[in-house]
Amino acid sequence: MTEPTPPSPVPGPPRPGPRPGEAAAAPGPLAPTQDPAAPAQDPFAGLDERPVAEHVAVYETEHARLERELGTIDQL
Repeated sequence: MTEPTPPSPVPGPPRPGPRPGEAAAAPGPLAPTQDPAAPAQDPFAGLDERPVAEHVAVYETEHARLERELGTIDQL
């Protein structure tokens, strides 16, 4: 007889987004004076207000950032 699988964790509530009427800051490249260890702004904030042609670049930039950050996990 096989063992039952352990229960999966239940996801928490969704994160709050910008309130209606709030202007979201457009994501941009990391400024040279910005601390790379500081929490990043939401790179997808205001994406629905930007031209669709810019969406790929935003996703590619975030993907590259995540690869850099996650690549350091094995080094710990």
